Amino acid sequence: MNTITFKGISLHLDGEQPAQGATAPDFDLLANDLSPRTLKNYRGNILVLLSVPSLDTPVCDTEVRRFNTEAANLSGKVRIVAASCDLPFAQARWCGAAGISSVETLSDHRETSFGRNYGVLVKELRLLARAVFVVARNGTLAYSRVVPEITHEPDYAEVLAAIQKLV
Repeated sequence: MNTITFKGISLHLDGEQPAQGATAPDFDLLANDLSPRTLKNYRGNILVLLSVPSLDTPVCDTEVRRFNTEAANLSGKVRIVAASCDLPFAQARWCGAAGISSVETLSDHRETSFGRNYGVLVKELRLLARAVFVVARNGTLAYSRVVPEITHEPDYAEVLAAIQKLV
């Protein structure tokens, strides 16, 4: 998918979305303390990558809170990361205010490597599209979905089913 919509208006995505079954692309993201994070930091775990436009929006807030709650029912070998182009300081503030402890927020604001490598960088906004990727322990992409309308939530049941197949 090279386009998505925002309230019905077409937006274009930069980069190529990796195919399900392919090796998950690497990325260069920043943690809330400004330390770097790459795919290697999560090796050996099932990694759920949430791509969200901004944590300070209602749909992103709802989505990340939902995955934070769902994390309690998942194996300790499942790591959940929410990537956005929000600044790391804003992400830390939001997590503290929202009580988020089971989802790690990472920033793509500097390099946008995650957005480009996963084909979810919205060209017109320099924000990430809403998408979910699940990376298996062996580093392959087990699940990949871009939400066609950025104001819609992902299919939680579908994502959770994909995770359970890997646990």
